[in-house]
Amino acid sequence: MNEYRILFTGTMDAGKTTAVSTLLENAPITTEVRADHVLLDPTGAPIGMDYGDLALDNGDRLRLYGIPGQRRFDFMWKSLAETALGLVILVDNSRPDPLADLSIYLENFEGLIRDTACVIGIGRMQQHPQPDLDAFSDRMQDHGVVCPVLPTDVRDRQDVLTLVDLLLMQLESRGPARLAGAN
Repeated sequence: MNEYRILFTGTMDAGKTTAVSTLLENAPITTEVRADHVLLDPTGAPIGMDYGDLALDNGDRLRLYGIPGQRRFDFMWKSLAETALGLVILVDNSRPDPLADLSIYLENFEGLIRDTACVIGIGRMQQHPQPDLDAFSDRMQDHGVVCPVLPTDVRDRQDVLTLVDLLLMQLESRGPARLAGAN
């Protein structure tokens, strides 16, 4: 049995917890706490990490981690990226500057993206169609990143499965040794 660790990252409210939950039969393990102290987070936004385990048909397991999206947790990002098989970046298109949001994760996870695989899901595109997918592709190109980018509703299990499938297909295309070494 092989185990594969996949990270879900993105800004607050991009849908990391929802995406992980959507894939699981049981609720994920959540370490979320509300940062009510103004010095921790003036918005009182939740801070935490989600974890879920998903069995694949062949007996392998996906370990799914929804990680804190706030930049001040970049020390955690580095540590978690060391053992990750790939990265799902979730972008909320309703935020003031979703392209800048994407750049944060492309820059901070540059090594993981280069060494493994990445896929990007853009949320809330129906209500907020701009920037469009071409603008996201251009931003990725500015960072030297080539990976799938698609509109995603993290509440829709098939949308989230598509993100994970695309991630795994990228890894398989790099050869079986990539997946075999991911334990």
